[in-house]
Amino acid sequence: MHTQNSHICPPYTLGTIEQGPPCCVPQAIFQVRNLSVRYGSTTVLSGVSLDIHKGCITALIGPSGCGKTSFLSSLNRLIECYDDTTVTGQVLLEGKNIFDQAVDLIALRRRVGMIFQRPNPFPLSIWRNLELPLKEHGVRNALERNAKIEQALYDVGLFDEVKNRLHDSALALSGGQQQRLCIARALVLQPEVLLMDEPCSALDPISSGVVEELILSLKNNYTVVIVTHNLAQAKRVANYAGFFWMTERVGQLIEFGRCHHLFESPVHELTAAYVSGTKG
Repeated sequence: MHTQNSHICPPYTLGTIEQGPPCCVPQAIFQVRNLSVRYGSTTVLSGVSLDIHKGCITALIGPSGCGKTSFLSSLNRLIECYDDTTVTGQVLLEGKNIFDQAVDLIALRRRVGMIFQRPNPFPLSIWRNLELPLKEHGVRNALERNAKIEQALYDVGLFDEVKNRLHDSALALSGGQQQRLCIARALVLQPEVLLMDEPCSALDPISSGVVEELILSLKNNYTVVIVTHNLAQAKRVANYAGFFWMTERVGQLIEFGRCHHLFESPVHELTAAYVSGTKG
């Protein structure tokens, strides 16, 4: 499993102080500054600034249509797959603006993987789903590929479930297994960051619980940014949370901070109304 730098401290928990000793100060892997997104003439996201911290899980909450997925897709430039898209502002990945023309998109998306709302395995075997991206990214040694594939399947708790049918179609897996395979497909490239767009919303409650446990197991080894409408899930898994809202038909970041602060002592009245269920 890919691991972050060893000096990163465990995430803060309830009851800890806001500012720890120097070794425990969170380190930003992403610094987002004044990010705005426009599709054609329609602005969907305006003026978003926040830091995404290494080795932590950041949850993005808020009602549908307030720009959360557009924000998420900006972090590895998948936003550019949409027609007539304009992005302004800066997204710094360890100090370098990912929107600079010199940035290698393939390398960026290897560092920053994406998990989508609905499982989307390739219509290939389980094994080929993981082998293909490795080959595409230049891993030519078969023994190295085999080791990476097995490790990725272990990391998502799938190996024992599929070890006797690795060459069967991935489409024969259950929904929860397919989603874990898609997570393994991202992990096999050893990314630093995982972007997750409502990864449990298309799953039954049992499968959702399994995937949620998997997300928790990724803490400290990966930086995770997850969009979720499940507020209880956000509270369970996240170290940090950001609340998005529509203001005059434009998505904006209303509040951002440590997850337990945002849910238990929100600063903004809109945040308080949303997390209490009286608005949204």
